[in-house]
Amino acid sequence: MSAAPHIPVLLDEVLDALAIAPGEIHVDGTFGAGGYSSAMAKAGARVFAFDRDPDAIREGKALADAHGITLIPGEFSRMAQLLAERDVDRVAGVTLDIGVSSMQLDRPERGFSFQADGPLDMTMSQGGMSAADFLNTAPEEDIADVIYRYGEEPRSRRVARAIVEARPLERTAQLAAVVRKALGHKPHDKKDPATRTFQAIRIHVNRELEELERGLEAAEELLEEGGRLAIVTFHSLEDRIVKQFLRNRSGGEGAGSRHLPERTAGPQPTFAKPAKPVRAGDAELARNPRARSATLRSAVRTAAPSRLSPAPSSPRSSHA
Repeated sequence: MSAAPHIPVLLDEVLDALAIAPGEIHVDGTFGAGGYSSAMAKAGARVFAFDRDPDAIREGKALADAHGITLIPGEFSRMAQLLAERDVDRVAGVTLDIGVSSMQLDRPERGFSFQADGPLDMTMSQGGMSAADFLNTAPEEDIADVIYRYGEEPRSRRVARAIVEARPLERTAQLAAVVRKALGHKPHDKKDPATRTFQAIRIHVNRELEELERGLEAAEELLEEGGRLAIVTFHSLEDRIVKQFLRNRSGGEGAGSRHLPERTAGPQPTFAKPAKPVRAGDAELARNPRARSATLRSAVRTAAPSRLSPAPSSPRSSHA
């Protein structure tokens, strides 16, 4: 276990958004160290929590048992299916804390961070394609595209070329050194130049943005009328997906103008107008620097059927 405590980000604000009533069923899609789940349980919720990281499941068992939390191994994008297997088809709230956890970052053996040397792994599920697998086998163009798309690194081609020339790479320190050399690194630089590349590779290996998109759709499917959705993100790529999803699902795409044709009526909004985004205040930033980049977005489910629900079948004609 890491000696550094994991502090749930924007916890009070998330609980405010969830407005838990005793006895309600709530989902924590990203259990991690259990900060949100245990607070939700203390507020009276019956909590079902998910995590695809075997370490989180194993180490969280005692806490889950102590609070009556049902801890389920698996991706949050599969929450509807996994809850259906437990005879749960509607919930009052869904919470997601997106991205890598402090527990993962603080353990060199997981390979998420360049702060200490470790194997170049980065897999949240501890299985499947690792960062080393990808970097040592992918074409240079594919590596450059990943670093540009998910790391928003403007010099991604230079980094990808350096990675290919340095192959094979097996350690986080090796990768960090290659990126720093390719981009230039001065000890007084405020941000390590390897940061964007590490983020990009981690997102790609774990398919994090696809998981988020599917998770939002699963939450829409599960939430009952009046159910609350609360999502905490930590960088612009994640936040953009959540913002666009809620805008689309709340009917906020905008109407036509006098210069453009009026838009035809689409599906009914599945969420009410989202609350204003919330960010950490000075007090939280002082005790938890990780909160600096966090954004909370929340919204309330309407009675409209989810966009994934099958359309009602048409009555069969008597002449068929």
